[in-house]
Amino acid sequence: MAMTLRLTEEEKATLERLAQQLGVSKQKALIEAMNQMETKAKRKRDLAFAREFVMTHDKELMERLADA
Repeated sequence: MAMTLRLTEEEKATLERLAQQLGVSKQKALIEAMNQMETKAKRKRDLAFAREFVMTHDKELMERLADA
């Protein structure tokens, strides 16, 4: 799928630096950045889910630990 991306001059320069640092094309650099952000967002959601699970399923234990 073709896509047009509108970037400011500063954003263009950032993308060019990133691509150069990674040794890849600007397209590949953008794809890598997207994949890393998606991974980070998923990890954050998973941690929030795990925390909520523990806080609801082990509520008594968490309260006792807080009082200790």
